[in-house]
Amino acid sequence: MTMRSAILVGLLACSLPVLAKGDPKAGEQKAMMCVSCHGATGNVSVPLYPNLAGQHEEYLAHSLHAYKKGERSGGQAEVMKAYVSGLSDEDIDNLAAYYASQKP
Repeated sequence: MTMRSAILVGLLACSLPVLAKGDPKAGEQKAMMCVSCHGATGNVSVPLYPNLAGQHEEYLAHSLHAYKKGERSGGQAEVMKAYVSGLSDEDIDNLAAYYASQKP
């Protein structure tokens, strides 16, 4: 790998947080529909549901898209699919940004 390539890769890696698409404030408004299972800030007390707070934004967005497309099964997948079916891509990005910004 040339020095230029190494520098470019390093700069791109450092800029990943800047590439995040979601708006946490808008996501907080959408998160009201998630509170009963995932808690107000994404931290739950019921082990049946996962904590969302502090998860990586990209992971959360990918997971929500997978539920929406029916690519996840088992557990609460059908419940999640029903909840996310009406969300736009922007809504999903905003929710992911909100939960990623919360303290685990």
